[in-house]
Amino acid sequence: MSLIVTRNLTKRYGSKTALDDVSLQVEAGAPVALVGPNGAGKTTLMSLMCGYIQPDGGSLEILGYAPGSRQLLGKVCALPQDALLDPNFSVGEQLAFFASLQGFSAKDARLEAERVLELVQLKDAARHKPTALSHGMSKRVAIAQALIGTPQLVLLDEPTAGLDPANARAVRELISHASEQTTFLISSHNLEELERLCDSVLYLDKGKLSQSLSIKSESVERFLTLSLQDIAGEEFGDKLSTLPGVHSVKRQHNGREFIIGFEPASRDYGLEKAALELLAEEGIRYRQLLNGKSLEDKLFS
Repeated sequence: MSLIVTRNLTKRYGSKTALDDVSLQVEAGAPVALVGPNGAGKTTLMSLMCGYIQPDGGSLEILGYAPGSRQLLGKVCALPQDALLDPNFSVGEQLAFFASLQGFSAKDARLEAERVLELVQLKDAARHKPTALSHGMSKRVAIAQALIGTPQLVLLDEPTAGLDPANARAVRELISHASEQTTFLISSHNLEELERLCDSVLYLDKGKLSQSLSIKSESVERFLTLSLQDIAGEEFGDKLSTLPGVHSVKRQHNGREFIIGFEPASRDYGLEKAALELLAEEGIRYRQLLNGKSLEDKLFS
């Protein structure tokens, strides 16, 4: 059974159409990215999935049930970007309370609170009140709350927004580890982060699902992305285009990056070797040679 299925889903706010005839399907597995500009309909879509608001047209099912159904208790969880805990109670007390709302006994609720805090490496924070935590710790506690009961689906809105690099990495590692049991739908503007975490992406624009693609899949028309330390001129792109099997070269970022399209007839890594040899001949330093396109290029080029 699919985790999420929408058919011609539509939501309006007065004369504004926030979601326009959206049909999509999300299966259990690796995290899924939800991408789009501000006002594209991402928050509306997540609110509909949680049952906070009702659609004006079409249908939406989560695990085969209508959003907000009692059957989804403990199976679906959502974490808004600015989720806050009550400053008057300790972290452990609040997580245990949330566990009790899912049907845990008092003893098991305390154990579940300890379990999820250990998952986010904050077991010692159980006695502290939220005001005593740093922003990064608060975000990790919020994710711990979302993992109570090991839900099948977790909706995350900007899970690393405002975090320093160390805490952002800790959150990414946590999501990757938890993905073995839970499917995450992650809304974010950080495309590099989503590329690390997710296998597929849903792109909303002006309320419509304009793209749905696999980040990891190989296409018939294959690409390499060559990123350089320094700027290279058009003549270097011309030399790249003469390498065996190359049918297109796109120079971008003022000559710091080249997207190389090549024929997939053979895959013996000869093109990579030839590209590295050309770099050595030209005395050009490179940052990375990426198999495929970046998510940004897949979406916008």
